[in-house]
Order: sequence, then C-alpha cells, then structure tokens
Amino acid sequence: MTENFSTTQTTAESPVRKFRRSRENAMIAGVCAGTAKGLNVDATILRVLLVAATLLGFGTGIVVYLVCWVLVPQE
Repeated sequence: MTENFSTTQTTAESPVRKFRRSRENAMIAGVCAGTAKGLNVDATILRVLLVAATLLGFGTGIVVYLVCWVLVPQE
C-alpha cells in the first residue's frame, strides 16, 4: 500500500522575525526592549524577570544579558 504525501507551499511566506537590540526603548543596551518587541510583550515585564533571574539565579541573568549585548546586533 503506497501513500502519496505532498507538501503544499503557500505563496505568501511567513515573515521572519530577527532578534535585534532595540534603539527606541533601550535603557542600557536594548536587549530587553528588542526581545520584548520580538515576543510582543511589554519590555518592563522582561526587565523585572531579568532582575529576578539575576538575584535568584546567582548572577545568571546578568551573564545572559551581557552575552546578548555582545552577540546580538542593534537594529
């Protein structure tokens, strides 16, 4: 028994979201603002979560922020 599988491609491609640091809503380097823009959430929520991750995770949040600051390009 042979099944025929076909993949259909839509003519309109889904937009690709790029992870960039924001210049508009930046407080330090724009990492939280850029992430919030990509996730469609408020940047303040991500900033509070980052501070909580830094305090409760023995500095893990700040390490992640610094890595993103260095690696993620600015828009």
